[in-house]
Amino acid sequence: MLLTVGAVILAMGNETFDPATLEAYNYSESPNIVTSMEFERILSASGPYSGHLMRPYDREEPKNIAWLQCVGSRGSNGGNPYCSSVCCMYAIKEAVIAKQHAHGPLNASIFFMDMRTCGKDFEEYYDRAGNEHGIRFIRSRIHSVVPVGDGDLAIDYVDERGNLKSEVFNLVVLSVGFQVGRETVRMAQRLGIELDAYHFAKTSNFLPIATSRPGVYVCGSFQSPKDIPESVMEASAAAAASGALLSETRWSRTEKQERPSETDIAGQPPRIGVFVCRCGINISGVININEVREYAKSLPYVVYTEDNLYTCSQDTQVKMTRVIREKGINRVVVAACTPKTHEPLFQETLQNAGLNKYLFEMVNIRNQDSWVHGHVPALACEKAKDLIRMAVAKAALLEPLPETRLDLNPVSLVIGGGVAGMTAARNLADQGYEVHLVERSPRLGGQARSLYKTWQGELIQDHVGKLMECVTENPRIHLHCSTELTHVEGFVGQFHSILTPHKEKAIALDHGVAIVATGGSEYRPVEYLYGQDKRVLTHLELDRLFIENDLNMQKLNTTVFIQCVGSREPDHPYCSRVCCTHTMVSALELKHRNPDMDIVVLYRDLRTYGEREGLYHEARKKGIVFIRYDLIHKPEVTARDDALIIKVWDLILERPLIIEADLLTLASAIVPEKQEKLAGFFKVPVNEKGFFIEAHAKLRPVDFASDGVFLCGLAHYPKPVDESIAQALAAAGRATGLLAAGEVTISGTVAEITPAWCCHCGICVSICPFNAPSFGDNGTATINPVLCKGCGLCIASCRSGAIRLKGFDDAQIMAMIDRV
Repeated sequence: MLLTVGAVILAMGNETFDPATLEAYNYSESPNIVTSMEFERILSASGPYSGHLMRPYDREEPKNIAWLQCVGSRGSNGGNPYCSSVCCMYAIKEAVIAKQHAHGPLNASIFFMDMRTCGKDFEEYYDRAGNEHGIRFIRSRIHSVVPVGDGDLAIDYVDERGNLKSEVFNLVVLSVGFQVGRETVRMAQRLGIELDAYHFAKTSNFLPIATSRPGVYVCGSFQSPKDIPESVMEASAAAAASGALLSETRWSRTEKQERPSETDIAGQPPRIGVFVCRCGINISGVININEVREYAKSLPYVVYTEDNLYTCSQDTQVKMTRVIREKGINRVVVAACTPKTHEPLFQETLQNAGLNKYLFEMVNIRNQDSWVHGHVPALACEKAKDLIRMAVAKAALLEPLPETRLDLNPVSLVIGGGVAGMTAARNLADQGYEVHLVERSPRLGGQARSLYKTWQGELIQDHVGKLMECVTENPRIHLHCSTELTHVEGFVGQFHSILTPHKEKAIALDHGVAIVATGGSEYRPVEYLYGQDKRVLTHLELDRLFIENDLNMQKLNTTVFIQCVGSREPDHPYCSRVCCTHTMVSALELKHRNPDMDIVVLYRDLRTYGEREGLYHEARKKGIVFIRYDLIHKPEVTARDDALIIKVWDLILERPLIIEADLLTLASAIVPEKQEKLAGFFKVPVNEKGFFIEAHAKLRPVDFASDGVFLCGLAHYPKPVDESIAQALAAAGRATGLLAAGEVTISGTVAEITPAWCCHCGICVSICPFNAPSFGDNGTATINPVLCKGCGLCIASCRSGAIRLKGFDDAQIMAMIDRV
């Protein structure tokens, strides 16, 4: 097939490292030494053991499992020199799930060099794994695994204090890293794109999704090793870059999906089909599905029931479509997992079968039943029956609901003029849309104005200057510096905002979408003599000296860096992600300017993830010294006129070390800006650390739960420049999906108020997370159907019973209650 296209997106992924090449691990010799991907299949409900925790050798449940990190990554016993980024987190996840699957006590041990949990909420998950789930974390690099006894495995290791120990495990999991496959390399060569030294697509930090060939973009783990959220962000970013390139031809070759005409069920009695999902053993491992299915047959109006291994699978969707038509089903109940992720899929199946999508009800018998009542399967089964009975009762009352379409104002508002905000604004403008960029300070650039180099060595000030020039000169971008957002009302497609300049008249702005890029700032330390001695700097302060070339290198004989200042501590329990890489860049820059300088890095875990690991290797080769400390033995800093005295407890030597330094740089945390006011304007949530909460951590990392509002940059979570740019492009891409459609569809499932019953208590107004209810000028409560999501909070909280879901009649409800 010959295709003529204007852009290409490469999302070819990569493969896992083959540990059979490392003889010391004996992977090929013992069936009880498995890779992390093989262990994922063991735990999976669709895996070879139906999700039961077994070891391959004898199908017995292991009591003692070891995870070995960095197999094929970080040059550990051979393999690739880079960090694969995801292995630490998936090992922790596997250990926690294994504990949950075990029928008895399970000893789960993770052997690691540095624990790299630097994603959003990852550090907290790491802490919970040790404190709540009892996972053992052993800092040791394992040399070999030796089969012993009847399928068991012996591991000899040296702990951090130099003690030789030996343990026997029933199962060993090798946490294998990523690498680019040969077929992917050949494809890249045919496409004529440049690869880096490790065969990943070569990109710039300032356009991380653009390959060396114009019009060819890349996303996911072919760009570099990364987790799911970063892959999803880059996918949207690549789409946004392609959209800017092809904006003039948008919709020119689009084919509209044709659906069968909707069946008129007016006057028909309810004919309900109930589909129960086994979800492998996620549900059926606790709940007796056969019993539940037979119970569903006995319920009023149910004319068909069946159970499926995976109701969400494509073949089951095709089967459901056929069954609905053949059996004359006019309402559908699916008892499965969460409607949050799967309801749209089943509603689409109804549409393909010719039914209105709102003739569907979903029951969550996984998250709300089998997962929380696994220890009492009999009661869990009874609860499943109750949930299905209620769903069937509701389904019998369902009526077809129309969806309303409203025009969308094709104007965007971007809040925040840092690199993320400017990148998003420029992409939206390049795609042909009018953008208003609001920055509360007098200048654009944000924190990037104080940054020196990217981890690849690119000068950030040059890029920021060019980006500011592009934004300033673009006729579609309207700049509002020294301006704050002071009021927002409306909804997706029809927002109305007030922009208030510091010394000018307020501006009213109507727009269809908004992107929040309000950034973050550097934490100001209260320890290590910061603010008391001019020789103690933060990262940004050192970068400014690099930019201004204002360092007297001749007077600097010894420099010390202290990591995790303000991060991974009670006040800021998260990892700030950028600090370790930033220290490597700064330390190497100092070494470049003065090769004779002594440099010491005091750290807790070195988190140079991905290809940034190369900087760590280079630093070691250049003679930079790394000394680990822990929270119990934090460094102590005192001052003399001629030097800073830094005392640190060496965990390996078990003795204090005294370092005399001329300069001390603190890798201080990244903290968010105060977000409460903005969060209230758009009804978007903020977590306890002050960062905005996305709609879904992995699947919707740049969306808010409130439609039409998107997120990027440091306001979401600490991240380096390249990841902020990728997320900004992703936010622009997601926003363009709405802007290009030109209209928004309003859900038919909305609440409505009977004014005569309303007691004007105001509870519905205060409790609604979407700001749908309000009081009119005459004091009567109303619900805006555009904002309403049909969540039912207002119905449950209404004192007078004045609120109900649209389409339900009182007589119907009472009659059904009597029958059921």
